Amino acid sequence: MKSRTPFPKLLARILRRLGLLGHNKTHNLFGLHPLSVSIILILITLYLARQLRKLIHAFTKDDSLARELLLEFVATFELCAACFELLIVADNWGVGAYAIFLLLLTIWWSSVWGNASACPYCPMEEAFAGTRDWKSAFQIVGVQLLAAICTFPYVQLLWAMELSETHKDKAYEDCTADLQVDMVLGAIVECALTCLCRVVSKILTEKSFRCSGVVDATFATTMVVLAFNISGGYFNPALATSLKFNCVGNTVLEHIITYWVGSCTGALLSCIVYESNAVQRILNRNINKNE
Repeated sequence: MKSRTPFPKLLARILRRLGLLGHNKTHNLFGLHPLSVSIILILITLYLARQLRKLIHAFTKDDSLARELLLEFVATFELCAACFELLIVADNWGVGAYAIFLLLLTIWWSSVWGNASACPYCPMEEAFAGTRDWKSAFQIVGVQLLAAICTFPYVQLLWAMELSETHKDKAYEDCTADLQVDMVLGAIVECALTCLCRVVSKILTEKSFRCSGVVDATFATTMVVLAFNISGGYFNPALATSLKFNCVGNTVLEHIITYWVGSCTGALLSCIVYESNAVQRILNRNINKNE
């Protein structure tokens, strides 16, 4: 009677046929496909962030500033760490793969972050609208910036282990800027697309239908892809600072104008656009139709 193939061997055989195993074990953990290694590292980051959120909820008071700041720190750290790995994905498998993973991550984050935004202009928008004081807004921005700065040592530790061939020498190589146009045009792109993303997001929040979060994430990802080869399409000053501050090809001034002034201006403009008569008339018309 023919003996059955043990399950581990059968699984390994299937994974090899799928191209997920069978790679050079010297350069890739357990012979895994390099993309699988990147996915594992992202999942580790998501898991650690989830556990930290549980600890924060367990040891801080509801609606306390301490809880809000700590959750913002974790969300920003999680965002930046995952996006560092997405740079590896983009460099090796193209912007299409980058966009797919970014979309999935954005949908996930929208379901687990709660009120955390991991983005400096969100508390600024609230202060601009009068729903938050500027002092607490800048406290949140400060925590987000701190998290952005603290992310790379963590990522560098993971990359230094060189668990796949795509991580080789990445931990210590000089980063290069993503801005492919002059500073003013880059700032205009970040400003315009940030404004558009925020207006759409506000409208979807107002409409609040079942798949609005998925639509919002899809639209934002599409805008990122459109700007990918122009400014990098960050639309988030903390994220851009974590990944690209002081990289070869940009001065400090160019970085600040493009990714901070550009994005934050776009976000504040979105508040004005959203409250404009034209947008509100469209929203009210749709509400009346539904009634």
